[in-house]
Amino acid sequence: MARIPRIQYEGALYHVINRGNYRRDVFESSGAAIAFEGVLSETCARHGWRVHAYAIMRNHFHLALETPQPNLVEGMHWLQGTFATRFNRFREEQGHLFQGRYKALLIEDAAALLRVIHYIHLNPVRAQLVPPAHCATFRWGSLCKFRLPSRPAWLAADVLLPRMGFSDSTAGWKQYTDFLAELAVNGSEQERLGFGNLSSGWAIGTGAWRKALAEDNRALALSPGLETREIRLLKEAHWRTVLEGLMIDAGKSSLARASEAANADWKISIASELRAQGVPYGWIRAELQMSAEHKIRAQVYHFRHTRKP
Repeated sequence: MARIPRIQYEGALYHVINRGNYRRDVFESSGAAIAFEGVLSETCARHGWRVHAYAIMRNHFHLALETPQPNLVEGMHWLQGTFATRFNRFREEQGHLFQGRYKALLIEDAAALLRVIHYIHLNPVRAQLVPPAHCATFRWGSLCKFRLPSRPAWLAADVLLPRMGFSDSTAGWKQYTDFLAELAVNGSEQERLGFGNLSSGWAIGTGAWRKALAEDNRALALSPGLETREIRLLKEAHWRTVLEGLMIDAGKSSLARASEAANADWKISIASELRAQGVPYGWIRAELQMSAEHKIRAQVYHFRHTRKP
């Protein structure tokens, strides 16, 4: 069955990730990493992409990229397909090189992008390939390329440096790598920056933005073209928006979900409305802090058959 396009628009920002098939070490040799950098450069030239950060690990890659035109799908098809063809031809192999479909987490704005850039640049440190103080020495990433006298034209530092308050100079990049070295050993700061959520889900940004994005793309949640987790997250974002509207109509705040009884009439009424829209009982139980699912079923049934028309 054909896949539908992902969420795409002019100027979109993404954190793109993919792994080798069966977690194989696709980039175990320097030649493979060099070849991937070359194909990435060609992809950016063909599709106008701007890359804010990247890291090529042994069995996966990370990209923080910007698409001035809505062409993520087209570009990723060319990037992965071209690299796989060249890789297999050189190795005299056949078959899929990468596992399944790549992840492409939408990024809200420059503030969220900055966190992703830090996360990608510290990926080799977390993998213990380089120590924190030498994070800029990792060969197969953007950080060492940024420090070159002449960096690739598709590599963009116009978000990173201004937001950090650093100049695009040797001294400025030294300040940034010192910052990364400190961040690498500061677990509480990484947690504050949301490092644990930057490679999962479907979007990186504020709750309000994710809800609005999900509402604008509700049709995607009905398509088999998205991975199961992406579909679920889109649906949950919509359900939460509906729930918040119903609670406002009922004159209830979010605190009332915990402070009022599990079988409160208003909770049963909202549960009935949510069920009418296909929301699962398990989600309703958790969000409204109600009793067991079988009790909610009985309460909703009773509510629907006893309320006045």
